[in-house]
Amino acid sequence: MVIPPPVRPERVTKYLKPYILRMHFTNKFVNTQVIHTPTATVASAASTQEKALRLSMEKTKENTRDVAAAGKVGKILAERLLLKNIPAVSVFYKRDQRYHGKVKAVIDSLRNAGVKLI
Repeated sequence: MVIPPPVRPERVTKYLKPYILRMHFTNKFVNTQVIHTPTATVASAASTQEKALRLSMEKTKENTRDVAAAGKVGKILAERLLLKNIPAVSVFYKRDQRYHGKVKAVIDSLRNAGVKLI
């Protein structure tokens, strides 16, 4: 017996895109990528390792690894996604990541900038 796939409403399928948000946090930097899964390519990325952001944070003596830096990276990533006409992404959590701290800062800044999260 074959079970048909579920029928999703049009309002949901309109935003179903094959884009996944991945976040990586080190002791020094915050890195985020949005990956297009069918082609396995990076659609957009933002990091505190980028020269312009890192230099501006060093001038104001801000940290490149804390929650505020994660929020800035999320805002930059959201701007780049909207420029590439990517209105929605789904979030991929690693095993040890929870919706707290830096992860929350990145996701909230994406949401506040207008990117829908699936």
